Amino acid sequence: MGKRFTLYILVAMILGIAAGYACHELFPDPKTGATISGYISLITTVFLRLIKMIIAPLVFSTLVVGIAHMGDSAAVGRIGLKTMGWFFSASIVSLLLGLVMVNLLQPGANLNLPLPDAGTATNLKVSALTLKEFVPHVVPASIIEAMATNEILQIVVFSIFAGVAIAALGEKGKLLAQMADQLASMMLVITGYVMKMAPLAVFAAIAAIVTTQGVGVIVTYGTFMVEFYATLVVLWCLLALAGYVMLGRRAFDLISRVREPFLLAFSTASSEAAYPKILDQLARFGVSKRIASFVLPLGYSFNLDGTMAYCTFASIFIAQAYGIHLPLGTQLTMMLTLMLTSKGVAGVPRASLVVIAATLNQFNIPEAGLLLIMGIDQFLDMGRSATNVIGNSIAAAVVAKWEGELDPTGADAREEQEIDALAGAA
Repeated sequence: MGKRFTLYILVAMILGIAAGYACHELFPDPKTGATISGYISLITTVFLRLIKMIIAPLVFSTLVVGIAHMGDSAAVGRIGLKTMGWFFSASIVSLLLGLVMVNLLQPGANLNLPLPDAGTATNLKVSALTLKEFVPHVVPASIIEAMATNEILQIVVFSIFAGVAIAALGEKGKLLAQMADQLASMMLVITGYVMKMAPLAVFAAIAAIVTTQGVGVIVTYGTFMVEFYATLVVLWCLLALAGYVMLGRRAFDLISRVREPFLLAFSTASSEAAYPKILDQLARFGVSKRIASFVLPLGYSFNLDGTMAYCTFASIFIAQAYGIHLPLGTQLTMMLTLMLTSKGVAGVPRASLVVIAATLNQFNIPEAGLLLIMGIDQFLDMGRSATNVIGNSIAAAVVAKWEGELDPTGADAREEQEIDALAGAA
C-alpha cells in the first residue's frame, strides 16, 4: 500500500501540472484564471479542512496518553529538555546554512527583475511577533478556543497539564487514560478515511497554482528557486547525517518510511497534512507512541528546519536585491532575531513571510522586497514543508533512542515475526 500511495501522489502531481498548464494556456486572462483556480482549489481546501478537523483531537489524545504513561512529571521534564535541546541545535544549523548559502550563491546580486517601490505595503501583519505578544499567547485562555482555532502550541500546553494530572491520579486516572487512548484510535481510523482523498487534493493543489502562475513563473525565478532548493538538499543531507550519527543505518530506513508524508507535505505545501502519516510511520519504525506524540506536536512549533533556512536565505536575498550591504555581525544578529521571532508562529497564515517582514523592519530593509518572492512563495513553501517532515521525524526517533524507547526491529518487522511464528505453529 505504501509504494502505491507514493505512486498515486507522484502521478497526481504530474497530472496537476499538465491540467494547470492547459488551463493557463486556454484562459490567459488573469481574472478568469483566478476564478478557475478558485474552483479547482476547492478540493484542496476541503482536504486541508478535514486534516485541520482531526489535528486538534489527535494531538490532544495522543499527547495525553503518552504523558500519562510516562508516570511522573520528572520524565516529562527530562524528555522535554532533550527534545528542546535537539530542536535548538537543528534550528541554529538550519539558520546558519541559509546564511552561508545565500552569501555563497548571491541570488539577489544580479537580479534583473524590477524592484518594487520601497514604500509599497505588503499587507502582512507583523505586530504579533513581539516577545510581549508571544509569551501570553503560548498559554490558552480556553482549551475549547485553542482547539477551534488549531493553536497547536496551546493544545500542547494544556495536554501536558492534563497528562501529568492523569498520571498523578494513579488508579483513578486509568479510566481517563483509556478514554484518551480510545479517542486516539478513533482519530487514526478517521485519518485513514481522510488520506484516501490525498492524491485528488495533491492534483488540485498543483493544478490551481499553475493555472494562476503558469509554468513561466518557475523560469522567471528559476535561479532563486534552484539555489534555494539546493540549500534544502544540503540541509536534507545534514539531517540525514545527524540521523546516521545517532541511529546508524536505520536512519536511511526512517527516511525511506517518511517518503509518503514528505511527498504529501511537498505537494500540498502543508506540514499539517503530513502529521497523521508521520505518526503512523514513526510507530512502524519502532518509536514508542508516547515519545512520538510528545515530540511531534512540539516540533510543529519549534522545529521547522525548512522554514528556518528560508528565513535567513530570503532576508539576505532581499537585502542583496536592494544593494544593501550587511556586515557579518549584522547578519548574525539577524539570525538570532529570526531564531526568537520564528517560534510558535506555525499556525499563522504565510508564517515565513510574516517572520521575514518583521525582521526586515528591524534592520531597515524595505519590507516591499517581499513582493519579489510572494508570487512564488507557494512553490518555496512546498520544499519548506517537506523539509520539516524530515527534521521532525529524525528528532522523534533520536529522542526515542535517548530514552531507550526505540524498538530495534520496528513494528513492521515484529508483525512479520508474529506471522511467521503463527505459520510455523500451523
